[in-house]
Amino acid sequence: MTTPQTRLCAHHLTGMSYRDTDLVEDIIGKMSFTEVMIMQILGRRARAVDVRMVDAVLVTLMEHGLTPSAIATRLIYMSAPENLQGAVAAGLMAVGSQFVGTMENCSRLLDRIRQAPDGAAEALIIAREHRAARQALPGFGHHLHKPDDPRSIKLLALAEAEPELKGDALRALRQLAAAIDEVYGKHITINATGAVAALLSEIGVPTTLMRGFAVISRAAGLVSHVAEEQQSPSGRFIWETIDHAIPYVGAGQSHQQSAKASS
Repeated sequence: MTTPQTRLCAHHLTGMSYRDTDLVEDIIGKMSFTEVMIMQILGRRARAVDVRMVDAVLVTLMEHGLTPSAIATRLIYMSAPENLQGAVAAGLMAVGSQFVGTMENCSRLLDRIRQAPDGAAEALIIAREHRAARQALPGFGHHLHKPDDPRSIKLLALAEAEPELKGDALRALRQLAAAIDEVYGKHITINATGAVAALLSEIGVPTTLMRGFAVISRAAGLVSHVAEEQQSPSGRFIWETIDHAIPYVGAGQSHQQSAKASS
C-alpha cells in the first residue's frame, strides 16, 4: 500500500504551516479567513475575485430564519445547553439535497450543459426530463420569492460584472433558465442555490465540494441561533406548539383531549 500523505498542515515545536505557508509569520494578521479557507480547500492562493465570490456566497447562505436546520439546533440546545457544538452539528445535518445544499444538484446539471456540443439543446433536454418525471428542478423555484429571487439577481449581477471569470457556468445557468421557462410555459425563478452553483463553479470549486461551503456558512448562522436561544429561548415553545398542533388519534386518552374537554 502507498503511504497516505497530507499537504494541509504541519507543526513543529515552535510553529505551524498551512500548506506551504507559515501560520504565524505569513497568515495570522495578514490573510482573512476566506482567503485561508480557499487556499486550504482549493490548494491555491485566493485571487481577489475568488474572495468576493465566496464572501457573497457565505453571506447569502448563512441565515434562512426558522428553517429545519435552525429548529433542530434550537431544540437540541434546549435539551443539552452544555453541548453547543452538538446543537450546531444537529442543524448541519439538515444541509442536504432538499434544503441549503441543492447547489450540488444544480451544478451537475450545469456541468452537463457545459460539456454538451450544444448547450441550449442540452438545457431543453434537462428541462423536459424533469417535467416528464415530475422532479424538482434543483436551483429553481421558491415558495416565497416571486417572480424572481432577489438574492440570485444580486449574486449573478456580481459575477457577470467580473471580467476575470470565464462565464461558462453563468451562461449554462442562463441557458437552463430559458429552457425551463419554455418547457414549463411560465417563468420559474433561479433561486439562491442555483446562483451559488454557478458562482462556485466559476472559481473552480468542484461540484462534489460545493455543499461544504453551505456547511461552513450555515455553521455561523446556527451559532447565531444558539446566541438568540440563550437570550430569548424558543425551543420549548416550538416543542409545545408541535405537541398541541399534531393530534393523537389512537384509542388511548391524550392530554389534548383532556384540554379540549376542560375548555
